[in-house]
Amino acid sequence: MSIKEIQYFTTFHYELLLLADPDKNVINKYLPRGISFEYRSADDVAGVLVLLPTRPETLEIVNIAVSEAFQNQGIGAKLLHFAIDYAKENSYKTVEIGTGSTSFAQLYLYQKCGFRLTSIDRDFFVRHYDEEIIENKLVLKDMVRLSLDL
Repeated sequence: MSIKEIQYFTTFHYELLLLADPDKNVINKYLPRGISFEYRSADDVAGVLVLLPTRPETLEIVNIAVSEAFQNQGIGAKLLHFAIDYAKENSYKTVEIGTGSTSFAQLYLYQKCGFRLTSIDRDFFVRHYDEEIIENKLVLKDMVRLSLDL
């Protein structure tokens, strides 16, 4: 297992990024400004993480995804802890993350890792995505924002 910075994005990296964010145009807007990492298990890329400095002393996790073949093995938590450690090592004071209000497993994981709810961005996914997103048999409309003070 290793986590390293991504130097070159492959088609598979994009497939993983699209698991967490279904709009490639949105991904292409934040990717050049972010710091991207991959989680490797042996020869396979099992997960991706994109961090974005947003405000002074604040780092946002804008994409975190684990390949379906590697889910439920603790890799998402390892990527979250990596992001937190990266933030501490680089003198950030807060780590933020946003997810869909219908992303129940993600909300559980983020809170389990110490993140706390801070706000709801109503109709975020309606305003920023052309296609309707269905998750857990619900239409996704709102983004739930969470943060962790370091």
